[in-house]
Amino acid sequence: MSKLTLERYVAKYYRDCTHVYEVKKLSLMLFDCVNETIRNIPLKYRKILEIASILHDIGYNKNSKNHNKHAYEIITKTGLEGFDEKEIELIALIARYHRGAMPDKKKHQDYGQLDKKERKIVKRLSAILRLCDGLDRAHMQLIKALKTDYDEKNNIFTIFLLSNIPERTPDITSAIKKKDLFEKVYKVQVVFKFVQY
Repeated sequence: MSKLTLERYVAKYYRDCTHVYEVKKLSLMLFDCVNETIRNIPLKYRKILEIASILHDIGYNKNSKNHNKHAYEIITKTGLEGFDEKEIELIALIARYHRGAMPDKKKHQDYGQLDKKERKIVKRLSAILRLCDGLDRAHMQLIKALKTDYDEKNNIFTIFLLSNIPERTPDITSAIKKKDLFEKVYKVQVVFKFVQY
């Protein structure tokens, strides 16, 4: 079976792509902010995060409850044109950890087989994807932009959110619940604030 292009994945697995492209937008914004403030992640991994954010929900086609695990299976079995096997594994694992259990090298064999550097990359990028998926939990694309501030002394990472509808504050309860991996990986406390730029 030949590898699919990203476009073929999107056409095959999604009827509506607005949520995944919103998550992609937010994930890349947050990646850039993290790179500027907390941690330098090599830029080559920005593309890996971008693809994982677009593919993170393809498992819904099989089963909604475990769609993250199914996304991993689909990506690793099908492959992705333009990416080598190691990159495909990273993309699949990042998509897999956008919800549910956190990466655990003892409990999760595929994650555990990565080397230490690769495991760090998966955790860091999954944390970003997980949080941004939570920001668009309602699939309504209510966040126009985000900016961040890092108080290094107190380890507080503030994410400033600009709503698409100034008079409406989006429900970010899911993002608050999904910030756990981000806080663990980056060793910060995440605080959300809505602002008007």
